[in-house]
Amino acid sequence: MLAEHVAAHGTTGTDRWLFAGESDDPPHQNTVGYWWRKTLRDAGLSGIKLHDLRHFYASGLIATGCDVVTVQRSLGHAKATTTLNTYAHLWPTAEDRTRKAAESIMASSLGGTVATLADASRPGEQATSRIAPAFRRASPSKQAVRHSAD
Repeated sequence: MLAEHVAAHGTTGTDRWLFAGESDDPPHQNTVGYWWRKTLRDAGLSGIKLHDLRHFYASGLIATGCDVVTVQRSLGHAKATTTLNTYAHLWPTAEDRTRKAAESIMASSLGGTVATLADASRPGEQATSRIAPAFRRASPSKQAVRHSAD
């Protein structure tokens, strides 16, 4: 919706403000708040705060791989701890990165895609993977395992 608005109406000034005040400067925050509420009303929307756009922007930066300092500076936080206190839960954990790396290694090694838990958790659906059959072919049968252990 926002992209359509910018495409239709553009931005203002050399700094490309979405909302402009006097002489190409940003408008006063009360003015922006008024315009936001009016826009929501005219669009028949409710329950969306202007501050929600800030969180949307921050979460988008994090989702595309930006580091803490980049997000901190982009949001204007004085300290990285402010950013982390608010958004730490959105950054992938070491375990998330390890799973992603292992998935990538397996996919490139076996020439396929890896089924994830998300694939298998859809109700009524089986996870599919081109790698799973490769593992079945490479795995010894139970009979062979039993004999090799004797």
